[in-house]
Amino acid sequence: MLKDKVELLLSKALEENPSLFLVDFKMGGDNSIKVVLDGDQGISLQDCMDISRAIEHNLDREEEDFSLEVTSAGATSPLQLPRQYNKNIGRKLQVKTGSEQLEGTLVSTSTDSITLEWKAREPKPVGKGKVTVQKKQEIAFSDILEAKVKLKF
Repeated sequence: MLKDKVELLLSKALEENPSLFLVDFKMGGDNSIKVVLDGDQGISLQDCMDISRAIEHNLDREEEDFSLEVTSAGATSPLQLPRQYNKNIGRKLQVKTGSEQLEGTLVSTSTDSITLEWKAREPKPVGKGKVTVQKKQEIAFSDILEAKVKLKF
């Protein structure tokens, strides 16, 4: 019953801020509630506080004791939703599929796939040596086992 109430409060709070979206929601047997959020333009500490307050202030600790954690998807967390890919267009991704591991710049997304571009060194068609070529590959969301943003320092 508490889970249903939390889900309802969470969906209302997210409706009020449509740039935010739910990445993960877990509720443990000990009434520990964990909400992981992301946003189209990123997510701030204030956003997490607002969602936390929208849930916590509408629950009664006298009825049921609970713990609530509202966090943002981490910078090194794997991308889980197609909406997360959209906000990372132009960034370098490391993508694992069942048959290969690719690293390239995310150039576009569609409803069912992403497109990566990268440069590779390949043997010259004629003669010795190598030449740099531009590669491009479309990868279906269903083929992606894990995708992470590669951070530059």
